[in-house]
Amino acid sequence: EGTNTTNYSYNYNFDNTTIDYNDFDEMCSKEGNRQFRKWFMPTFYAIICILGLTGNLLVILTYFYFKRLKTMTDVYLLNLSFADLLFVTSLPFWAFNSMSTWVLGLPVCKIMHTIYKVTFYSSMFLLSSISIDRYFAISKAVSAHKHRSQAVFFSKISSAVMWVLALIFSIPEMKFTTINNNTCTPYKSNNDKLRVSIQASQIILAFVIPLLIMGFCYSSIILTLSQTRGFERNKAIKVILAVVAVFLGCQMPYNIVLFWTTIVTAKGGSKNCNNENSQVYATDITQCLAFFRCCLNPFVYGFIGVKFRHDVLKLLKDLGCMSRERFFRYTYAQRKTSLATETETSTTFSP
Repeated sequence: EGTNTTNYSYNYNFDNTTIDYNDFDEMCSKEGNRQFRKWFMPTFYAIICILGLTGNLLVILTYFYFKRLKTMTDVYLLNLSFADLLFVTSLPFWAFNSMSTWVLGLPVCKIMHTIYKVTFYSSMFLLSSISIDRYFAISKAVSAHKHRSQAVFFSKISSAVMWVLALIFSIPEMKFTTINNNTCTPYKSNNDKLRVSIQASQIILAFVIPLLIMGFCYSSIILTLSQTRGFERNKAIKVILAVVAVFLGCQMPYNIVLFWTTIVTAKGGSKNCNNENSQVYATDITQCLAFFRCCLNPFVYGFIGVKFRHDVLKLLKDLGCMSRERFFRYTYAQRKTSLATETETSTTFSP
């Protein structure tokens, strides 16, 4: 037995035992990302959830209480509020997913991501539809007035179609969402082709196309308004600029990062640990910013209109949340600043 051991030691080529550690991929530590997610994302989700619930519930209650579904934009805004409200109710699950290991099972994981994608796509389609409706109401006012009686019915049908399309485009999310490394994710980490196709389709369908539609419609509206005079024109242009600023400010950073990660993934992933960690940080921060849009929509599209603000204040008064004296003080100030509040011309300027 001892002789065999000696022979093995002499016959073994020690030169072949030299290991080049450069041939092995170094494990990239994500501990900093995990610690950042544990405090940043739940905090941001809580703020979005509180503001989103408050703002969108007020919009929905106001529309039903005063039966304000009189235009296409009213119908689209109501559906937009439902989409945003549905999404913010899922945010506690997103917060839980960022804080600890996922223990709620695969069905809840799939439901969480599906709700996000359905409401995300439907919101983008509805925002595009609002811009199209405002384009026809202002830039093509004569032809739009002819079809005014069928407009509300068409908006209800088109809203239903948009929800169905959003559901269809969310099928990959339903199918491929999984639990990977104790985290609820929309695809397995090693399935790069699937990740590239899902992210590329999302960029095109839910950012590029809506951006082109909104850019064309609101540019045409501003050109039309620039040929008119008066206080209402300037006010309308400011509203349009606010709408575009919110859309770009919330969606563009996230889509730039999404495009960046899609390119990196298509090339086989990042080989640099610092770049990989930076990519994760950028995705988390810009995604929270994109989520923030759902609590800004009520303020940009609803509360910015004088008539809508009046209805919200009246609703708060009727619910006992505001005294009559304060209500009359606020509404008197509004009537003083806008003499055309009740006219159709005023409402068409609102996006």
